[in-house]
Amino acid sequence: MTWLEKVQLVSHVLYWRFTWSRRHLDYKPGKTVSKKFISAREAARLFPDGATVFSSGIGGNARCTIFFFALRNRFQTSGHPNGLTWVNGGGQGSRGRVPGTVEEMGIPGLMKTYLAAHLETTKAQLRLGQARQLELHTIPQGVMSLLLEANGMGEQSLTTKVGLGTFLDPRSGRGSLVNPPGSTPSFVEADGDALRYTLPPIDIALMNVPYADEEGNLYFKHAATITENIPSIQAVRQNKGLVMASVSGIIPKSPGEISIPAQDVDYIVVNPYNEQSASVLQRNYWPLFTPEGTGDRKKGVQRLKFINNLLKITPVRSPLDQIMGRLAASIMVREVPKGGMVNIGIGFPEEVARLLVEHGLEEDYLFTTEAGSYGGLPAPGIFFGAAVNPQHLEPSSDMFHRYQTDLDVAVLGFLQVDSEGNVNVSKRGPDITDYVGPGGFMDITSGAHTIVFIGKWMHNAQFQVEGDEVHLLRPGKPKFVEEVDEITFNGREGVKAGKNIYYVTNVGLFQLTAEGLTLRAVFPGIDVGKDILMQSKAHIVVPPAGQIEVIDGGIVSGKGFRLEQEMREYA
Repeated sequence: MTWLEKVQLVSHVLYWRFTWSRRHLDYKPGKTVSKKFISAREAARLFPDGATVFSSGIGGNARCTIFFFALRNRFQTSGHPNGLTWVNGGGQGSRGRVPGTVEEMGIPGLMKTYLAAHLETTKAQLRLGQARQLELHTIPQGVMSLLLEANGMGEQSLTTKVGLGTFLDPRSGRGSLVNPPGSTPSFVEADGDALRYTLPPIDIALMNVPYADEEGNLYFKHAATITENIPSIQAVRQNKGLVMASVSGIIPKSPGEISIPAQDVDYIVVNPYNEQSASVLQRNYWPLFTPEGTGDRKKGVQRLKFINNLLKITPVRSPLDQIMGRLAASIMVREVPKGGMVNIGIGFPEEVARLLVEHGLEEDYLFTTEAGSYGGLPAPGIFFGAAVNPQHLEPSSDMFHRYQTDLDVAVLGFLQVDSEGNVNVSKRGPDITDYVGPGGFMDITSGAHTIVFIGKWMHNAQFQVEGDEVHLLRPGKPKFVEEVDEITFNGREGVKAGKNIYYVTNVGLFQLTAEGLTLRAVFPGIDVGKDILMQSKAHIVVPPAGQIEVIDGGIVSGKGFRLEQEMREYA
């Protein structure tokens, strides 16, 4: 990136920072448009006490900001609406850092129940849950999306193997409820060798769509994601509820480009401050997030990475972190056929995507996101869920259908791994305020043929990289444990399904087999007995002497490392 481009991006972020609280709750267009167009304040008055609301969007993409602001304002001035049940799929909070997220509703009394797939970013709701002022529930993001679709077809439940043997399975866990028991029953039940999920009937569906025309037709043109917009409309129609959309502006009617016809939307709020994605106003949309984008993908990723680094969203990766990325990327190149479908998680997995781009392999794979971006390159950090130059955008329910059969590999992080190969990504600590939730993790791992988990061997351990060798200088808290605090991925179910399951760490490579969690390869400089077996509370299967491979030093140093050099010795 040039100096001028960096200055422009810094200015862009600063402008966002000093204007992100803007709202105009009374704005509505003139009399020449449909009566569907109302102000945000008027929209908020249409929410009855005790209603069940679904909001679309994921992370910083297509946030229903104006509705969040308006509902908070009405509740603080009148005490209504109160006792809402709120449902959303992908994370819609900001950890309390940015206004205009679903956290605006995180005040006592406004909500009674909050059901979401990803809870970690909604710190306001988690604090209420910790204080027992809000019931918190969670189910997988894909299950929720497919449930909306099923509800739209008149079906009240969804039976699936997603979540089998995890904390959601009543036979091995607590079900959907996150905090101490309340009045709302679990949204998941055991059903033979599967699980049966339900949703509360949706009364109001909210969405952020780029544009409307004067008749009230909606357009996805120039969107970064469309997530659950269409299935949520179908679900609310079955319940004879309301559909409300916020748009950035009114455009001339274009019959061939209509995404949602006017008869499927009840009310529309025009909000000039709607965002396409975090920091990017829809009216000044970035083509790089759209199928119409034709710019250089690598340059687009660099642009997004610069903003994430500026906001300190993406941590600076150490040489040790880069080693794990190289090893995980090598396994992926070995395991995934050219043209294979890929899902890359947030955090360490983003390093794998970076390496694939750096080595010119981005065209060899079909990258996807659970938000419905098909093709292109997954956007990192605050833009997660969108993609750079996607081939097309589709409803998240369509993507999760694909994941059930066509997902070749998922590269995902972990918090803990245990002797059975179970993985915890949903429970970060003992407090409710530490809770993460499954997000789309369960759906993705259920469908993926190959899963590459990537994470540090220990928490707060001290390592040193010297040339081609890795040395553990000071042990930390083990992340490989006898039993994980919460099962988000069931290892036995994965083996039973015939999946290839790998765990990449900064001491080496493990694989889950029928025999158990097996050590496959170690980095040069790592002592199997002292650095692995003595530092792990998990039972690890160690092959006979001479059968544990030593990873090529080029992966450690990066010298001469090329991803086309397949690591077949670790198969």
